[in-house]
This record gives sequence, structure tokens and C-alpha cells, in this order.
Amino acid sequence: MERDVMRSPRARAAVRLALDEDLADVARVRSAPWCDATSLALVDPTAVAEGEIYAKGRGCTVAGATVARAVMKAVDPKIAVRILREDGTEVKPGEPILVFRGKARSILAAERTALNFMQRMCATATLTREFVKAVRRYGTLILDTRKTTPGLRVFEKYAVTCGGGTNHRMGMYDRVLMKDNHRRLWKGGNPDELDKAVEAARRRFPKLEVEVEVESLRECASALKARPEWIMLDNMSVADMRKCVKMCRGISKTEASGGITLDRAREVAATGVTAISLGCLTHSAGSIDLSLEWRCVEQSSGGAA
Repeated sequence: MERDVMRSPRARAAVRLALDEDLADVARVRSAPWCDATSLALVDPTAVAEGEIYAKGRGCTVAGATVARAVMKAVDPKIAVRILREDGTEVKPGEPILVFRGKARSILAAERTALNFMQRMCATATLTREFVKAVRRYGTLILDTRKTTPGLRVFEKYAVTCGGGTNHRMGMYDRVLMKDNHRRLWKGGNPDELDKAVEAARRRFPKLEVEVEVESLRECASALKARPEWIMLDNMSVADMRKCVKMCRGISKTEASGGITLDRAREVAATGVTAISLGCLTHSAGSIDLSLEWRCVEQSSGGAA
């Protein structure tokens, strides 16, 4: 994935949609392209402000600084934004992530949307970094999943990379991944013929990697006969994972999956799996408490127009 998520057309469209959601009722107030009724009523149109965004409650891994800049620029291209801590860096509480200067009305209009993107992205990056640190000695990859917020996948998967994680497939189109429901619909899901399912998938999509979810040693042995690129070890005991890893060595990469917590990550990594996939990175990371505060405000007349 690009190091600047805003290169993505989906990301740019999502920013515009988020701003439209918050500001676009221009029917009532036609004096500005965006409608922030409070600022239009109370804030001097000539007021210029400088400010910063920083993490409050605890340190975090930065993700979304470029998104916050894009939000501000979309509201008002004249807002000057300087990123002090790049995406992927760790910051302490109170340490400024970015600073900005521009019309106060414009900054206020952009504030909530910019923070909404950043606080969720920083949380995902921070949680990912915790898992990455937990398994670092084993060289295990930390993967995300498709358990993302609809419409925001590009941001959440980007945030995973900011935390040192690795993106799994972006969607259903870029890898064949046979999960249990697919297998049950394929010729009755015979656990001893998973190799034939792999071969069928390869005939249909010869350029895509093939991954098979297995839940037992028997299923693992069956899938291995066709040498898929990946085998997902789903909800297995650590002992069975270790046996499957040994079976797959030199044939297929292995991915451990299924409710793996931070407390269990080291134990799972020690089995020798290639990767651990974690839905929690994107569906349960929550939000980092961020704040946008003024450094100074220059106001010429003290009243709104």
C-alpha cells in the first residue's frame, strides 16, 4: 500500500463524503461552500488561527496525519499544514503531531472530520504495533483482515501498515481464500479432497495466490497435496498448530487465525507460523484521544460578519 493513503481515489472520495456528511447543508447558508452554522454566526471571517493536533491520554503510533491535512485542504486550500511526526512514528502524550495556520472558520469546519479519521487510524496503528512488538523475536507477520468499517477499509488497512503490520488481501478479488463456508458448498466439502478444490481454483484464477482454511491435521494434509501458497490454521490448539507448521514447512506458508489475543500472540508465534491474522486490529481498536488546540488567534474586529 502507498505510504500516503491519500493517493488512493477511494480515500479522496471518502474524505469528501465525510465532509459532506458534516458540513454540506448549504441550502440555509449560501455564503460559504461548507456550512458550519456556529462559526458563521460567531466567528469573525477575518480571524486567523494557529494550532496543533496531539494525543492526550497516552502515547500512540501516528496514522492519518496526511488524512487530516487532506481534510483541511479540502475545506480550505489556503490552510497551511506542517506534519511534525510522520505516519508510523510513535509519539508521547502532548507531543504535537501536526501544526496548521489559516482562517479560523475553515479550521473549525475541518476539525471534527480530521480528528475522526485520525483517532481511529491511530488506534489501529497503536494496537498493531503492540502485536508486532510481541512477536518480533519470532519474525512473525501480523496481518489484518476484511473485518473493516464499510467504506473506510483503505484507511484502516493503511493504519495497520503504519503500526508495522502487513496487509492481507484488500478484498475478495485479489486472493482465493477458501473458508469453511466455501468448502461446504464445493462438492459437499469432503475434507479429504481439499487438494482438488485448490486445483479448481487455480484453473479459474491462475495468477492469484490460493489459501485454504483448515481446522484439523487431516484437512491440512489434504490441502497440502496441491501445495497452496497459504494454509490458514483456524482456531487450532497450539499443539496442533505446531504439527501443521511442521507439515507445511517448505511447501506452504501458514497463517494462524481465530480470536488470538495479545496475551497469546507470543505463544502462537513460537509455533513457527508465518503470520497471525487479527480482526481486532480494525474492528476493536477503538479510538485514541486526540485534541486540536489553538496556539494563537489573530482577530481583527472581534465580531462575525
